[in-house]
Amino acid sequence: MKIDLHVHLDGSLRPDTVWELAVEQGIRLPVSSREELARCLQVAEDCNNLTEYLKCFDLPLLVLQKPEAMERVVFELCEDLAGQGLTYAEIRFAPQLSLNGGMSMDEVVEAAISGMNRGQKTYPSLQTGLLLCFMRGRGNELLNERTLASAKKYCGKGVLGVDLAGAEALFPTENYRELFCKVKEAGIKYTIHAGEAAGPESVRYALEFGATRLGHGVRAVEDEELVERLVCEKITLEVCPTSNLHTKLAKDPYSHPIRTLFDRGVRITVNTDNMTVSNTTLEREYAFLKQYYHFTDNEIEKMQEYAREAAFLEG
Repeated sequence: MKIDLHVHLDGSLRPDTVWELAVEQGIRLPVSSREELARCLQVAEDCNNLTEYLKCFDLPLLVLQKPEAMERVVFELCEDLAGQGLTYAEIRFAPQLSLNGGMSMDEVVEAAISGMNRGQKTYPSLQTGLLLCFMRGRGNELLNERTLASAKKYCGKGVLGVDLAGAEALFPTENYRELFCKVKEAGIKYTIHAGEAAGPESVRYALEFGATRLGHGVRAVEDEELVERLVCEKITLEVCPTSNLHTKLAKDPYSHPIRTLFDRGVRITVNTDNMTVSNTTLEREYAFLKQYYHFTDNEIEKMQEYAREAAFLEG
């Protein structure tokens, strides 16, 4: 059983595919070779924070403005995940970031569903579903509302739920209270990025909104009472260790709070976040945990059990 609950589509594209799509679409890239492009799609070692990390998504999004491109990259991600032996994955992306080529929100989602369906037909050992991301930002309230409308339309037809992503420290979680009231009213499942760039307060707001899963969430460790609440309420954290190092949530491989939280009884899951940007796979994440935190195979299996129980796809 290998499960990834937290993998971003645009952070997990094959560099060769980005190059080929750019050529096909007549897009001028700021690099002159595939090798240089591959380096640009990976986070720099001197990345200082999440805001800098998010700049790695600019190039992939350039080529995700056509339905055939969206269909292709979702299929390829399914192919990559199946090749890595995964049995279940929830692929998340923000359809509002793929509207510059003339697609409607629904057309973006339909293209992604088409790619996912082809992936599942080709690789039946892998179950997948989509999470549509709202984006933190200024002046994009209408786009988030349109994302919610698409989530309602395609929920149960490939879309499993929604998420809130983006520059967490710049646009606080508390600003999205009304949006998540509407999500709850619609009966759509949801997770929220919190407790990564922002501190425990972002986790508290996400819990106040009714979230039972949190993207990252590990800065809850800074508040003892909040950790106890995560345990008591059986909140699942979608932890992405390598990505957390790149965004400087942890200053070095030895200072990540994952072991502390796991030992306290928090329902920790291990995920990749962005396979290309962070140059990782689920197996590499496991190896990281074993090397620096001495997690055993049984403990990793326990985290996979937590992931299975928290999965939005039933059955």
